[in-house]
Amino acid sequence: MTAPTEAGVLKGRILAPPMKAHASPPNPYGGHASALPVAAVQVPGLVSDAVVYFERISAAAESVLALQSSRPALAQKDQCFVPRVLPITRNSVVDFPNMDPIYHNVFSVSPAKRFDLGKYPRGESRKVTFPKTGVINVYCDIHSNMAATIFVLPHHAYTQPDADGRFALPDVPGGRYVLKVWHPDRPPLTREVDVPAEGEATVMLEY
Repeated sequence: MTAPTEAGVLKGRILAPPMKAHASPPNPYGGHASALPVAAVQVPGLVSDAVVYFERISAAAESVLALQSSRPALAQKDQCFVPRVLPITRNSVVDFPNMDPIYHNVFSVSPAKRFDLGKYPRGESRKVTFPKTGVINVYCDIHSNMAATIFVLPHHAYTQPDADGRFALPDVPGGRYVLKVWHPDRPPLTREVDVPAEGEATVMLEY
């Protein structure tokens, strides 16, 4: 199946002021084992951690976008989860590879999906299927600094901004849409937008 014959693209930019490090929500699950000598530091509030998406799209548009998707992964690297925020669609299978020279554990107690992959070493990977939409907080019970979020959406019409806040959503049929922005450290944003049947529209959003 190919892209719709009449489809437009929404491009835009999100402006977000820097946040202080203490604004990041703490990991409530304390670690208790060895760590890397130098672990990467995750900065809260980065605009690239936002998820930009349409509230709803047609079934026909979703069937096209679904064919263009690839299998997502949330890696354990430099004693961090990479990426910090992983948007996926409902029923996606996510791989959790360990790329560090130490053991990690991956688990969540979020209502949308509870799981515990146990402890496993570098080179191993485990997987989880996510059948429900929602926000899923992911942790490692060995290293208290490790935390990530999986944001499960009902469709594939989403994207994430680059480091400058610029984004482009997948092509969708022309019409009026409700645009939403979710961020783990910032309040949600909502805007009604018109997408042309051909070409592109632009939008500016600001926190």
